[in-house]
Amino acid sequence: MRRAALVGTVDFNAEHYAKQDIHCTIAVDGGYAQLERAGIKPDIALGDFDSLGYVPTLGSTRVFPPIKDETDMELACRAAREEGCDELLLYGCLSRRLDHTIANLQLLAGLASFGVRAFGIGDAFAITALSAQGVQRIDFEAFDPTPLDGGSYGRCISVFACGGPADCVTERGLAYALDHETLRNDISRGVSNEFTGTKASVLVESGSLLVCFPLGAWEHIQR
Repeated sequence: MRRAALVGTVDFNAEHYAKQDIHCTIAVDGGYAQLERAGIKPDIALGDFDSLGYVPTLGSTRVFPPIKDETDMELACRAAREEGCDELLLYGCLSRRLDHTIANLQLLAGLASFGVRAFGIGDAFAITALSAQGVQRIDFEAFDPTPLDGGSYGRCISVFACGGPADCVTERGLAYALDHETLRNDISRGVSNEFTGTKASVLVESGSLLVCFPLGAWEHIQR
C-alpha cells in the first residue's frame, strides 16, 4: 500500500500525520504554510495559491489557474493517484468553509467508487466513504473503546447515506446492528452507533455511505 497525505489550508493534524507511513506528501495551496510551520517539506506543492498568497519555490510545484472546474484538493487527489498511491489521507479539509467541506466529502465518495480508500482527518475524528461500486466495507479489529469516551466523539461511529438511498447496509459488532437495511439521505438515522469492544464492520451493497468515527479508532482499522 502506498499512502499519500494531502494537506489543505486549515486544521492540519500534524500529530496524526507524524505517526503515519507516508509515501507522498502534497501541499494543497495554503496547506504549504501548514507544513512549513510543522517543519515538513512536501514532495509536491499544488494549486492556484490564492489562499497561500504566493507560489512556493519548491522543485515540484504545479500551478493552476484560479478559474477552473476542479478544486485544488480534487487536483491533488488526481496527482496522488498519478504517483501510484492507493490510500489517501486528506488533512486540513473539514472545517472553516462549509462549501469546501461538502466538496471534500463528495471527493471521498468519488474515490471510494473507483476503489480508492480515502479518509478525511480532523482533530478528533476521521471520515471515509464506502461505495458498492468500489470500496464496499470497513472493518475494525476488536479493541477496548473505553479510552474513547473522553473525547468529543466518544466511542460513536456514524453512518450516512450519500448521494441517494443506500441499500443493503449491514453493521456488525456495534451497539445497534443493521442487517441489509436501507438508509435514506434525507433523515438522520445512522448517527451515533457505538463501538462495543468486539470486531466491527460496515458494509454497503448498493449506493454510497459516509462513515465518521473517532480518531482513537484509527489504528484499529483492518487493511
